[in-house]
Amino acid sequence: MHDQDYALSHAQVEQQEVSRVLRNTYGLLAITLAFSGLVAFMAQRANVPYPNFFVVLIGFYGLFFLTAKLRDSSWGLLSTLALTGFMGYTLGPILNRYLGMANGAEVVSSAFTMTALVFCGLSAYVLISRKDMSFLSGFITAGFFVLIGAMVAGFFFQISGLQLAISAGFVLFSSACILYQTSAIIHGGERNYIMATISLYVSLYNLFISLLQIMGIMGSDD
Repeated sequence: MHDQDYALSHAQVEQQEVSRVLRNTYGLLAITLAFSGLVAFMAQRANVPYPNFFVVLIGFYGLFFLTAKLRDSSWGLLSTLALTGFMGYTLGPILNRYLGMANGAEVVSSAFTMTALVFCGLSAYVLISRKDMSFLSGFITAGFFVLIGAMVAGFFFQISGLQLAISAGFVLFSSACILYQTSAIIHGGERNYIMATISLYVSLYNLFISLLQIMGIMGSDD
């Protein structure tokens, strides 16, 4: 009888912890998306140039590892905002490039809508079905290295259709990351809402950029 009570109590505590992490994650994600969007809008209106490639790499990975180091303190919240604000800053010039197209506004709005629908759909699927998506870890690891290799090949060789393939690959990769991260929260693999937030944010950012590229290529008159 005592064992039953203990198991029930443990399950209740576990469920409360899952609810807390989910609530904090989605709350912080909403804040970071709003802040990142504001920074992107300001950068777009100011017509700032896209930063140097190495500046983007150093800025992103530097702030990412700083956030990971500070994830258990209140400073982690500030570094999270710094990271997502920086990513928003890099998004501004990208938006300007697409808005300069003949159908740019339609491309941007379509990519934004599809990103929202994909994220909400995938998240709802995991939250409702409660399926364990840990099996995707191997696919995510392999996909990361395949995409890196494809990007390097695209940098050195002008292969027709490669950019479209890379963008499509990133859509699948980001979707798998959203499924995996949401499942990790539900099943106890992720208990730090700051790390969960930046993981979902980066997946959303990559998903949006990839959809922009696909729609931009398909909508181009060239």
